[in-house]
Amino acid sequence: MTEQPKPENLSDGVKSEQEAYLRAVEATMSEFFAQQRTLLTAISHDALPLLEAIESLSSGGKRLRALLSYWGWRGAGGDSILEGSAPAPIIRAGAALELFQSAALIHDDIIDRSDTRRGKPSVHKKFETQHIQNSWVGDTFNYGLTGGIIAGDLCLSWSEQMFSSIGEGALSGTEARNIFDTMRTEVMAGQYLDVLSEVIPAETPENALARAHRVIQYKSAKYSCEHPLVLGGALALTAIAHQDHPILGKYRAFGLPLGEGFQLRDDELGVFGEPSATGKPAGDDIREGKRTVLIALTTQNISAEDRRMLEGALGNPELTNQQISKIRELMIGSGALEHVEELIAQKSEAVDTALHALPVSEPIRCALSAIAAKALHRKA
Repeated sequence: MTEQPKPENLSDGVKSEQEAYLRAVEATMSEFFAQQRTLLTAISHDALPLLEAIESLSSGGKRLRALLSYWGWRGAGGDSILEGSAPAPIIRAGAALELFQSAALIHDDIIDRSDTRRGKPSVHKKFETQHIQNSWVGDTFNYGLTGGIIAGDLCLSWSEQMFSSIGEGALSGTEARNIFDTMRTEVMAGQYLDVLSEVIPAETPENALARAHRVIQYKSAKYSCEHPLVLGGALALTAIAHQDHPILGKYRAFGLPLGEGFQLRDDELGVFGEPSATGKPAGDDIREGKRTVLIALTTQNISAEDRRMLEGALGNPELTNQQISKIRELMIGSGALEHVEELIAQKSEAVDTALHALPVSEPIRCALSAIAAKALHRKA
């Protein structure tokens, strides 16, 4: 496999272009939040915690989806942000993708009963804290849950509002609109399949593994990498009146394995990652009962007694660090962890092959390669 450049080894020109784009996305989001603050204030000051929770969550993160959309735009002939007027369609698309990501995270933390996100309280926990600090009446947990659901719904609505503001390129019937709509349906279907996998009666290890791979594809891989890249390309092709172009298919061949590898790494970090880097307690994925590929592979090669222990541990929020360590030992001893690393390596090979087949300039290829390297070999 060709060695992929690290982000710090990118040319100054690519770095400058990428940084300028991210600044433009941040500025667009800040302007949008200011507008929403005015609207919510007119309704009631009491509604402002919704905005503050969303804005705080949206201020962090890797901006993976926005960056992929930009380089997808550039590779398909879209204007550079450094040349002439700023390309509003792709800036707004990046902001819409980041708002969608925030909405998905808010709801995901509620579903997973996760108390933290990026080392800070998750949104629904912030609402719980608000209830406690103000000594309000009623059920604290339910208030937090309800506040989180509403915040996630509002953020989802804002994502659609931002995407619609692109204008002509995002109208009904355009390729970009179809991609955005498909992405949202797939994520929600994938999220449901993830929830279903936690409660469905015991399956064979083979069926459990197939289900885990399907969840990865639709809950995460496509919307994290494939759809943003293709969306950016579709917007560029619309802008230059050339929608029928083979580059979109080539983007898919690059984006899907990248997204799958990205999520496989995420699942590994959910058990073996350092809390100081991931921002979540060690072994949180086990406590939340996530039926990941790593879990499915582990169950294939352990004794019936260990399998019963593992099944009983999944979804138990009271698991001790010692119990988590025991499960880690099973994952290592069964060969599951090594198998996941092999799967990530296979995805990386597929990404590399697809990358070199892309009909893009060398600077754009290097930018995409660096994004892939960071996504597949990250520690957080």
